[in-house]
Amino acid sequence: MKKTVVLVVLFIFPLVAYLFFASGVNNFGKLPVLTESIAEVPRSTNTITLQDKITVLGFLGSDVAQRKGNAFNLNQKIYKRFHEFKDFQLVMMMPKGTEDQVSQLKESLGTLSSIKKWQFVFASEKEIKGFFDSLKTNIKLDENLGCEEVFIIDKNRNLRGRDDDEDEGVKYGFDATSVAELNNKMEDDVKIILAEYRLALKKNNADRSK
Repeated sequence: MKKTVVLVVLFIFPLVAYLFFASGVNNFGKLPVLTESIAEVPRSTNTITLQDKITVLGFLGSDVAQRKGNAFNLNQKIYKRFHEFKDFQLVMMMPKGTEDQVSQLKESLGTLSSIKKWQFVFASEKEIKGFFDSLKTNIKLDENLGCEEVFIIDKNRNLRGRDDDEDEGVKYGFDATSVAELNNKMEDDVKIILAEYRLALKKNNADRSK
């Protein structure tokens, strides 16, 4: 009897636990699509694209110093954690005329980590507003064409978020001023979407090998 209990504890229980969590990932591990097929970023002066990329998208606005802290929070809590994934990028939509401010920001960020996958898109006020409106959120840009929230965009240009968040109900974006929110919510959601694509890739590879 004692040997049976030991065997169950050492072998059977870990197997059951693994199957339980694996089932949970397959059945519940998808991040809800909140807006389908948002606009592509303005392409008149850049080659950056959202298509086929997993993107953290933000709007720093014309006063970059005002949201410099947001950029550093994102760099430390999200970018450094995920930037080595092949299709990951962090894109900031910037009003034209902020190029010098962005150069200074990039120099500061570069002292902390590689900024290879930090992307900055410079666009007109009309282009930024039109692009932001395509997200179809309950969030507004301020007078500087910026906002505190950042967004998760999948490879098909769908806005991903939460439809049952314990604090907000439907959660379109994540407050980059809050280290706790980046740690406790956004990091988990980026992990989910990366896992979702890894599972899909494994399935496609398995299907090809049949």
